[in-house]
Amino acid sequence: MEKKLSRKARFCGWLLKKLGWTSVGGPMKEKKAIVLGVPHTTVWDFLISYLFYTQFDKTAHIMIKKEFFFWPLGPILKSTGAIPVDRSSPATMVRSLITEMEKCDEFHLAIAPEGTRKATKRWKTGYHLIAKETGATVYAGYFDWGRKRVGCGEVFPLTDDARADTDRLQAHYEPMHLQGKNKNGFITH
Repeated sequence: MEKKLSRKARFCGWLLKKLGWTSVGGPMKEKKAIVLGVPHTTVWDFLISYLFYTQFDKTAHIMIKKEFFFWPLGPILKSTGAIPVDRSSPATMVRSLITEMEKCDEFHLAIAPEGTRKATKRWKTGYHLIAKETGATVYAGYFDWGRKRVGCGEVFPLTDDARADTDRLQAHYEPMHLQGKNKNGFITH
């Protein structure tokens, strides 16, 4: 018997459709998984991603710089699955995420591999380290502002070479012709 969705989930699905977006597929099925959010060109990507994932009564945790966790915004962000991070030490940030994932039975993490909302040619590999350390499955997720389609995408298999996998990942997105809300903020290669 299928579980009935909460009011919050139904509202998020309704609002996403009302905003003109189409959901492609469902949530990640594995207990530990990472969805890559590409292209990340605006803070509005968070809203679309949140509505998409919450409509399934699921939480996709995201990293937000700790400076945003002031009253009253901090408690609101935490209620959405946001995790405060100290970006001054990337190694500490990644290690704390790994620890957080390891202590939870189910943990879905959303990461923008670009590492910024600005156009960048060299994507970060932190997602790779987190996935390898925790055994999390990686999905090539996307939000396409041009066609207003959002989804977790397909499983993206990893090797032991983080840089080569990330280059391959960028090439994977290229033929998708995704458009960010900020049209100049996305470079695949």
